[in-house]
Amino acid sequence: MFDLGISKMALIGAVALIVIGPEKLPRVARTVGTLLGKAQRYVNDVKSEVNRSMELDELRKMKENVESAARDVESTIRTNSADFEKNLNDQANGTASSGSDDSFYTADPYAESYDGGSASTVAPVYHHPRKNWRVKRGATPQWYKHQAGVRTHVQSGAARVARFRPKKPSSGL
Repeated sequence: MFDLGISKMALIGAVALIVIGPEKLPRVARTVGTLLGKAQRYVNDVKSEVNRSMELDELRKMKENVESAARDVESTIRTNSADFEKNLNDQANGTASSGSDDSFYTADPYAESYDGGSASTVAPVYHHPRKNWRVKRGATPQWYKHQAGVRTHVQSGAARVARFRPKKPSSGL
């Protein structure tokens, strides 16, 4: 911006001291510092806004390039798939296309009995296994579970052994 060296700064400070005076110089220096800080922030904001707009323009151009490339690839795939489908239909009907010498689109030598649609392509219907252990499915009464011997509480093996261990006879005389 400006080419200010130490000698020029000292000269400006000496002139300011003489012109403004020693009493008002600190207040003026603070005011000039805050104004310079605001000016620098404003310049930096303008620079960043210009950079953002330039990057946005570049991104828009890049987006247009990618979209045009995607359209080109899509059109190429569509034409190739249409050609492939046409050749496949021609071979399925028993006629060969006279204008193409493509050996890539040859019929399968192992598919001798192809009739063009005899295979069924119906997918099986999905059934959910219905295994949600959080949802209570039955309302079997506790007395029936106890009578049938169904466990209703979880116990470790050691706790089960301790529960059914025969009690020692007491030696109380």
